[in-house]
Amino acid sequence: MSDSLLCWRAEFPSLDHTVHLISHSLGAMPRRTRGRLNEYADVWTDRSIRAWQEGWWEMPITVGNLIGQIIGAGPGEVTMHQNVSLCQSIVASCIDFSGKRNKIVSEGLNFPSNFYNHHQTRARIVAVPSEDGITIPQDQLLAAIDEETALVSVSHVIYKSAYIQDLAAIVRRAHQMGALVMADLYQSAGTLPVNVRELDVDFATGGSVKWLCGGPGAGYLYVRRDLWPKLEPKITGWMAHKRPFNFEPGEMDFADDAFRFMNGTPNIPALYAARSGYEIINEIGVSAIREKSLRQTDMLMELADEAGFHVNTPRRAADRGGTVTLDIPDGQRVTQELLSRDILVDYRPEAGIRIAPHFYTTDEELSLVINQIRDLCRVNA
Repeated sequence: MSDSLLCWRAEFPSLDHTVHLISHSLGAMPRRTRGRLNEYADVWTDRSIRAWQEGWWEMPITVGNLIGQIIGAGPGEVTMHQNVSLCQSIVASCIDFSGKRNKIVSEGLNFPSNFYNHHQTRARIVAVPSEDGITIPQDQLLAAIDEETALVSVSHVIYKSAYIQDLAAIVRRAHQMGALVMADLYQSAGTLPVNVRELDVDFATGGSVKWLCGGPGAGYLYVRRDLWPKLEPKITGWMAHKRPFNFEPGEMDFADDAFRFMNGTPNIPALYAARSGYEIINEIGVSAIREKSLRQTDMLMELADEAGFHVNTPRRAADRGGTVTLDIPDGQRVTQELLSRDILVDYRPEAGIRIAPHFYTTDEELSLVINQIRDLCRVNA
């Protein structure tokens, strides 16, 4: 069938020699990214210290604006940081967990790094377990949010299974109970339409490594604008000061805008590298990406069914993100063999082999990976 998005394959050089089905973990590098990194080197060489005044200082916001277009944030509402762990730590450092409202509610399938940060707060952690290893019972998650909840920290899309959680329902319940909501968009932004302002989430975090094709070292943080004056992060630095170049000693006087959520010197090379992926996602449009994703994940599951493989991903389109997880015997070894054949997938314990088509994926590549897995399983039998 005709696939208009395949015209973008030429923008990704690695697709000439690999079957790239791992965009849930590392998106392919755009061709134009090399030019962006050369631009960074040229600016550093030619402009030196002047580069800070000529754009570097503002890059955590100007690059964040490109993310904002993808996730529905307004101009100046997204700041760029090195990773989601730092973003989540900044948010948690704004919240006082010492009183009666001292609980963080999350889901048992949240990404482990988020849990590590939750436990550092010394808050009470309530992680609603999964009953099937794929989904989270929404009624139980909503019931766990009560008057003692300070923060609800959830993944929009579960990283192991691609299960989509109902952020709108979670936000409604949390706000009724007086709690704040932090949504991890890492597995949704770039492949699933999301609008943080329409959802009324208080915080959203994510990164560039995966569906956004922006590479490592460029995480992002959205904070609802009306919350800015009320929040004073304990994890901070000179960029967050209202007058950073006065170099004033003593207590922090926070900036009035989103710079108040910054800290030390930003990762400028990563911001140069990340821009190309964001631009491409915006040029294509997430709705078009989602339409293709649903078609190809459907196709993957049909091929898996024909091959007799167990699928650990929701069947219903409204419940499914961009990844299909297959529970394959000896899945880790099969994954390593696929990688050696330049078929890029990954494996997660208690889940299986994760396969992720993106806008640059051909249907033939989906048939190829399933056939290769089937052949490897026959060898193992």
